[in-house]
Amino acid sequence: MFSIFRRCVQVVALVAACVVSAATVSGCSPLRLLFPSNSHETVAPELPADFGRPAILLFTKTNGYRHDQAIDAGVPMFEEIAKRRGWSLFHTENSAVHQPELLGRFDAVVWHNTSGNVLSDDQRASLMQWIEGGGGFVGVHGAGGDPSYDWTWYVEELIGAQFIGHIMGPQFQDATLVVEDRSHPATRRLPASIVHNEEWYSFDRSVRDRPGWRVLASVDESTYTPRMDLLWMDSDLSMGDHPVVWSHCLGRGRTFFSALGHQRASYARPEMRELLEGATAWAAFLEGTGCR
Repeated sequence: MFSIFRRCVQVVALVAACVVSAATVSGCSPLRLLFPSNSHETVAPELPADFGRPAILLFTKTNGYRHDQAIDAGVPMFEEIAKRRGWSLFHTENSAVHQPELLGRFDAVVWHNTSGNVLSDDQRASLMQWIEGGGGFVGVHGAGGDPSYDWTWYVEELIGAQFIGHIMGPQFQDATLVVEDRSHPATRRLPASIVHNEEWYSFDRSVRDRPGWRVLASVDESTYTPRMDLLWMDSDLSMGDHPVVWSHCLGRGRTFFSALGHQRASYARPEMRELLEGATAWAAFLEGTGCR
């Protein structure tokens, strides 16, 4: 009962934040948050005939909150990275691409600010089997930012923690990002700490407590105000130990999640580009070790 109540409070808080911040320009629609879509395509997109390997699937479907600015900035960033690295990249919002014969043509899938229930049951099963069989997954910001999930495997095994809220009052704050592990391809070129402006996410647990999960970066809670202070709501979002970037092995596959990346400006930062380029290369088994 408490869990249901908490989820209701989270949704109400997100709707209130949407209204107060007048964020319709960035994809925030109160009606969409209250009544998310459950649309799933059934006819898969056609891949180019000359689609070679290594290959990356960039997926940006949203059935809930849509981070328009982040998606619009992130897609060309990933396209530039793929072109420079000699990777094939296919961008789509068609959920039917998640079927065995098509996923088998990719080395990694990037869920860039996806939201809501974006896959049918069959598509979920295909993604799960593909990752556990040796595929790679990169989740960016909103891909782990829904207030609740009806797909237990996704939040428990793929992302690893349940989003419980983000700061409000103000929504975006500078804070110190502590890069804890600089031996991973995603973080090896980053400085030991970075001042980053973000809509800082909080989660119901630290993945550090889970065997096999590798914390790459955390946020120093003493450098910002981890609270949701909005209208009549004032919630403490502090976690104490607060990872925001991590990776782990799932079966024979590699998975990576970064809670960073709400704002357009993030994708112009060299540190963000280095992080996501390295994460994608690692997930695609092009760099780094582990999992197989």
